Amino acid sequence: MKMLLRRFDDYQQRHSSIGFPVAVMKKFVEDKCPSLAALLAYYGLLSIFPLLLVLFTLLALLFGHDTNLQHRVIHSALVQFPVIGKQLGNLNGLASLHKKSGIGLALGLVGLLWGSLGVTKAGQRAMADVWNVPHLLRPHFVRRIARGLEFLGVLILDVVVSTALAGLVTFGGHALWFQIVAVVVGLALNVSLFILGFRILTPKSIATRMLTTGAGCAALGWSFLQYIGTWLVGHELRHASQLYGYFASVLGLIFFLYVAAVLTVIAAEIDVVRIRHLYPRSLLAPPLTSADKSVLSDIALATQRRADQVVEVRFIEPESEAHGSASNVDGGGGESAPSDK
Repeated sequence: MKMLLRRFDDYQQRHSSIGFPVAVMKKFVEDKCPSLAALLAYYGLLSIFPLLLVLFTLLALLFGHDTNLQHRVIHSALVQFPVIGKQLGNLNGLASLHKKSGIGLALGLVGLLWGSLGVTKAGQRAMADVWNVPHLLRPHFVRRIARGLEFLGVLILDVVVSTALAGLVTFGGHALWFQIVAVVVGLALNVSLFILGFRILTPKSIATRMLTTGAGCAALGWSFLQYIGTWLVGHELRHASQLYGYFASVLGLIFFLYVAAVLTVIAAEIDVVRIRHLYPRSLLAPPLTSADKSVLSDIALATQRRADQVVEVRFIEPESEAHGSASNVDGGGGESAPSDK
């Protein structure tokens, strides 16, 4: 078995078509991205219902007289989450929400909005960890909150754009050419929104041009996931009883959010590996490749928290160990962290 793995390791190091995705997945694991994706899914689950309640309440307060507009906006928002959107779309309590007002409602909305910022905080942490940005260079608390509000603005923009696109699709009828144009326009808008979202969540030390490829991959993955979710709801859950249908929808939503978070973080890792040329990687170290040393060094240097803290990374070469030498050799990208960072 080890011989087969060694052969595969040698092969993927010689062929970038295999070595690149291997490097992306290895860095995904080394950055503890499965845990980051779980954190994003957790906060996403806690944020979806408060955000939708805020949306429903605002619709009832501002457009209580226009039922058609309410349903169009709600449908456009819920279509982003096809696994549970059908159940939420069946709620008929909007008519009574405009009767609830006062300080209690205002405080409730503020609390719900504040709670929904958790997913933006988790997203900022994930992007900083993926790019191995030193803690010293990460945004401070106030700036993180401001970025969280900016990201919520992107989510609201997504709802507005989706509503407009849904209106155009309805206007165009069922013509095949119009449906194709709608899909292409929707994908282009998703890419633009992901680029904007990546820019807000990623520390400013990372240039925007470095985020475009990953944002495009994330948009494609998100669109594909939505189509899969719609298919599951239409073919698998529609025959389930009401009780089991709700259970399946909630569990499906959790899985949907986790897969979406995994795809998004992997898309971000694609940018890092591509820009910094962190491939090929060794699956059976030693020996370490230069990409291995760069990744391990970046992970260590990212722990710097103070300007007067110096982090050094060194690697012991196998040849030195074989001769009983205790000498250390600097690894790729492993010089000391600058003290002024």
